[in-house]
Order: sequence, then structure tokens, then C-alpha cells
Amino acid sequence: MADPKGFMTTPRQDWPRRPVEERVRDWDEVYVPGALLPIVSKQADRCMDCGVPFCHDACPLGNLIPEWNDLVSREDWRTAADRLHATNNFPEFTGRLCPAPCEAGCVLAINQPAVTIKNVECAIADRAWELGFAPPRPPDRLSGRTVAVIGSGPTGLAAAQQLTRAGHTVAVFEKDDRIGGLLRYGIPEFKMEKGQLERRVGQMRAEGTKFRTSAAVGRDIGAAELRARYDALVIATGATAWRELDVPGRELTGIHQAMEYLPLANRVCEGDIETSPLSAAGKHVVIVGGGDTGADCLGTAVREGAASVTQLDIYAQPGAERDEDTEPWPTYPKVYRLSAAHEEAGELGTAPAADADARLFAASTLRFTGDQDGRVRWLHLVEVDSKRRPRPGTGRAIPAELVLLALGFSGPDREDGLIGQLGVELEPRGTIARDAEFATNVPGVFAAGDAARGQSLVVWAIAEGRAVAAAVDRRLTGSSRLPAPISPYDRPMTA
Repeated sequence: MADPKGFMTTPRQDWPRRPVEERVRDWDEVYVPGALLPIVSKQADRCMDCGVPFCHDACPLGNLIPEWNDLVSREDWRTAADRLHATNNFPEFTGRLCPAPCEAGCVLAINQPAVTIKNVECAIADRAWELGFAPPRPPDRLSGRTVAVIGSGPTGLAAAQQLTRAGHTVAVFEKDDRIGGLLRYGIPEFKMEKGQLERRVGQMRAEGTKFRTSAAVGRDIGAAELRARYDALVIATGATAWRELDVPGRELTGIHQAMEYLPLANRVCEGDIETSPLSAAGKHVVIVGGGDTGADCLGTAVREGAASVTQLDIYAQPGAERDEDTEPWPTYPKVYRLSAAHEEAGELGTAPAADADARLFAASTLRFTGDQDGRVRWLHLVEVDSKRRPRPGTGRAIPAELVLLALGFSGPDREDGLIGQLGVELEPRGTIARDAEFATNVPGVFAAGDAARGQSLVVWAIAEGRAVAAAVDRRLTGSSRLPAPISPYDRPMTA
């Protein structure tokens, strides 16, 4: 604990964002470049080095938060990077994308703004790269065992890196043309520039991990054939079966899933295409769904030059403070949060019919109507109560020329052949069934990440990847020294 009075003398200060008018004109990261480093050491001083650090339990990776806070306060970046990488393969991802349940569990958060744990983590990761503290770590010797990892999202990458470092020969199979899964084509560039991803993939290549792109297992490659070629197989395909909105008018042209829209915008940033065929430019856009994916669509539509953008959230607007009766500390509370995208939409006034930040809360879609050419033109909605029952007299219509459905995902895609060819069993909710060792009913086949857990956070995805790697290593060699931060049955803290 570098400064015993830091939490009393230093107020919380977050990484500042670039001015809205500036950042919506490009796809660069929303934060002011270089502005985190001058403030982060004093922010780390606010950590109280609690006797029982609940931030550990709130983070599924078990990040050693008080340790690296203390090291950052002393500007010992090398040791801080070592302690951070001891529990997290990709801290530059979580430092930008994770909603920081660790901060909700910070003891200081009982009656003050929490320590800026996420910002400190990001600063350590970025400094580690700048100062050369993240070199490749190839194994000293090979085990002679082979593992195929299907999917290159955060779970697949974490599992592959851990298993490669343990000495196994690992090949990652990705159906898209580039590595990264949702990190590549789901997360917008302004939330995480893809150079962050490229550096890690380069590190993994140098360690010995092999990558196979444009290789959809189940279609391009037979799943049973792949299983026969490798000693173990890890399914980490994510939850890609999106949820539908079954209302009249859904068949109209101009209504798309969020994950049909976002990848095209990312391909524009990659230089693959000049303009997205689903561009929001000049259109009245409505996003159905109040989660992070919806916010990603919002920020993307604003940058594409939409005429208006409105986001519908079926839940009532949460309060500014946690409800201590239903969501007591240290659980992650549902409170009002203003993402960068909502800040942009609010400041630019993109949604005249909505609240200040472009969201319409407690709103449910009734139907869509269109023009004579079958193109969507209006979304009809109604306000709902806490039990999602319509409130009489609240129905109205808002203009909608592009509708994006961001309603979440129900499990892995069951139409690509992978599940059927392997014969793995599914849970009733559509996710892959597995035992306490992450193993499916098919010998030698394991499942991890959203494909088995269900839709979750990036920090849980990495934890799953690390844990399944330990299980695979144990199955192949009889024991394992790899860390297993979670079990398949662990869940976030709740009241």
C-alpha cells in the first residue's frame, strides 16, 4: 500500500475521452492518447490493499489487483506486468472491453467511487508492450501431443496460448478470414483498435501456435476427421445463434441482426470494402436491445452518418446508485451507465424521440410497417411495466429505415455441421453440455466459453479458456501446472 491516505486525498479520475465532435469523425479509440499514464499512478494509490480484497472474487480471472496497484503506484512496470500476466493472457482486451465487475467489488466502492482498476490494468498492458515486457514464451520442450481449438475468440486464444506454452502442438481453426472471432468482427474499432489483437496473435505465432483461417469445421473440414487427427479438441466457437424478434413485419427489407451489421463496418476499417452495404448513412436507425452490442451498433451508426439513431431497452431506466436491498455490494449492480456511444448520441442529439442519450427505456416492439416496395419504414412500440406488460395508451411509431436486432445469443450455431458431426450433447437452453472437467460426452472433446457457458463477458471468456486448457493438459499428461481460475459451474456473484 504505497499511500495509506490515497483513497482519502485523491479523487477518482478516469481516462478522459476525446471530444465527441472529433472522435465521431474517425474510427480511432475514443480515449485521449497518452492521457492515462500521467494520472494512473495516483489512481493506483487509492487502492487500500484490503485485508480481504473482494475485487479478487468479483473477477473470474482472480487478478492480483492490490499487488499490481501497489507496483504501478511505484512505477515498477516490469513487475506489475509480470503479476498481471500471471492471471490474464490478454489484459489489453479486458482493460478496454470488460465492464469491470472488479470495480463493483472494490471495498472502496461501499461509500466512494471505486479504484480505477480497469484503467490501471490497461496502462500496465500498454506499458508492457511499449517497454518489451510481453515477449513470446515458447515452451522449453514439446509434449508430442496435439490439440485443435475451434474458434479464435478470447476463449479459443486463451486456451491455445496456455496449451502451447505447456508444450503441446496447437492449431486454431477459424471460420472467418482473420483471427479474432468477435474481437475482430464484432467489437468496433473505436472500442478496441485491431492492432491490439494483431500483437497478441503475432506473439502466439512466435510461441508456436498454428492458425488456420477460412476453415469452418463442419463445413470446410469434417468435424469427425479433425477429431481423429488430434489428441484433443476444444470447441470455443462462441454463442453465435442470435435471438430473433417474432413480430409482424419482421420480413421487411432493412431489418438485420446486429452481427450482420457490425462485421461489415469492421471490414470497412480493415480495408476490405469501401462502404458497408448496410451502412446507416442518411437513414433513420432503430436498435432493438439495450445491451453492449446495441451500444456498439449505436456508436457505429453515428460514425456512418445516420440521420437519427434510437435504441430501445425493454427494461426501465436504472437509478444512479445501486439498490442495496436487491443488489448489495460486492455484486455487480444494474445502474445507469453512459457508454462512449451513448455520450456521443446524447451530445449530438441523434434521437429526437428518445431520452437524452438515445435510449428509450421500458419500450417493447409491437410490429414493423413498410412501404409499397417492402422496405421497413416504421417501428411501432409500446411502453411496458416491470413485468413487460403494455401500458394502455402509450403506443406510438418512430421512423425506421434500418432496424438492428441486438437481442443476444442462445448458444452455438447448430446448422454449421460441427455439433451434429461430433455428436456432442446440448443443454436444454442450447449450449453444449459438459462435465466438471469441461469434457463433453464425446471422448477427447472439450467445450469452453460462450458455446458452453452461454453469452457472457470477455473476462469470463478468457477465464474459461485458461481453465479448459488446464483440463485438457491434465487429460493428456495425467497432471497439470496450468492455472484453472474457474469451474464450468461458477457464476458471477449475486445476492
